[in-house]
Amino acid sequence: MALRLFDSLTREIRELKPSQGDGVLRFYNCGPTVYAAAHIGNFRTFVVNDVIRRLLDRQFGASHVLHVRNLTDVDDKTIRRSREEGRPLQEVTRHWTSKFHSDCAALNCLPPHVEPTATGHIEEQIGMIAALERRGHAYRTDDGSVYFKVSSFPEYGSLSRVKERELKTGSALKTASADADEKEDGSDFALWKAHKADDGDVFWPSPWGQGRPGWHIECSAMSKKHLGPTIDLHTGGVDLLFPHHENEIAQSQCCNGQLFSHHWYHSEHLLVDGKKMSKSLGNLYTLDDLAAKGFRPMAVRYALLAGHPRKQLNFTLEALPAAEKALTTLRTFRDTLPATGGDPTALASVIAALDDDLNTPGALGALFTRINQGPAGLDRATFDETIHLLGLVLTAPPAAGQDAPPHVQELAAQRWAAKQARDFKAADLLRASLLETGWTMLDRKDGYTLERTKR
Repeated sequence: MALRLFDSLTREIRELKPSQGDGVLRFYNCGPTVYAAAHIGNFRTFVVNDVIRRLLDRQFGASHVLHVRNLTDVDDKTIRRSREEGRPLQEVTRHWTSKFHSDCAALNCLPPHVEPTATGHIEEQIGMIAALERRGHAYRTDDGSVYFKVSSFPEYGSLSRVKERELKTGSALKTASADADEKEDGSDFALWKAHKADDGDVFWPSPWGQGRPGWHIECSAMSKKHLGPTIDLHTGGVDLLFPHHENEIAQSQCCNGQLFSHHWYHSEHLLVDGKKMSKSLGNLYTLDDLAAKGFRPMAVRYALLAGHPRKQLNFTLEALPAAEKALTTLRTFRDTLPATGGDPTALASVIAALDDDLNTPGALGALFTRINQGPAGLDRATFDETIHLLGLVLTAPPAAGQDAPPHVQELAAQRWAAKQARDFKAADLLRASLLETGWTMLDRKDGYTLERTKR
């Protein structure tokens, strides 16, 4: 079986394959902007990408998958947060990066092989911008900013069909940026932003004067640096399809003179109680918000997998007790299985659903159908391999300190499981994540206890 995903560019379900002779599948997904805690809508995309990563590892072998996920640590939002808090940009972004990593660990998301930052790749971004300017795809304005000339790339809009929409609405392309008065055309987008007073001390020298990169160029530069000019798979939420991914294609292909990505995959929006998430509606949940209501991160992960990634998912608090019940059923069933000796194809229907355009609800349905047939012919090794593809952690935390918040208990359970499996690198990373939450884990021969760290 091979993983087949819908390609947002060709509008077809296509098999994923490495395109280069070394047999390595190059996979890039857009990471968070580290200015606040990521919400569950963000994490729907990251959980979906985690399942893709696990399926790719299974198909090609972990040594033949190269996964890069960036961190946006300089943009309007991060600078504004730095200014509001009166703290240096790096201090703010470091804090929220740590929080993101802790939440990812709680949700059992595998870390990427490379996690580059925008501020760590200023030189690469400047190099790409300069190349675009030399080749006639970019121009500078009087204030020292540099813009990409959309009209220089006839294929612009192929991913999002934005030009087709513009013909109908007369507005989609022209309102892509608020800086229309500085540009030759309203559809052009910023590659380099000249320094302004609101930026404070956040700027870098460049051939065009002091300033900072635009948002879109960072992914093109980091992808090229760590994966090469052409990649096999680029993913992200559907909200990034336009303008971010459309702009990535334009600037990358105009700079490098070759195809940017062979495959594009986008997960759909998450609704909460049937509405778009917003602070004003009180339905914008972080993992900490849900932990305060008594829900474990693993229940959140299960709930996020309950809907097809390419369809809008309506998240409700009522779905979380059902997710907890499902996890308990899985854990209880696992305990009835022999360690080995079963049919290794007993859960093939689950894997087939995942390989078929990442049909996670179909996979969960197939899993419970098999459970309802009883344990005969199935062993724990096959069951665990399948559960691993979904990224679910079924280990019940032994003596885990009942006063610890649910997400802390979840991290502790994961670390204990990693230690028992002698995956000491993962165990050390999870211990560090625990310390970041203000808790420490004391190991015993038969389990562990959790204690608050002394401040």
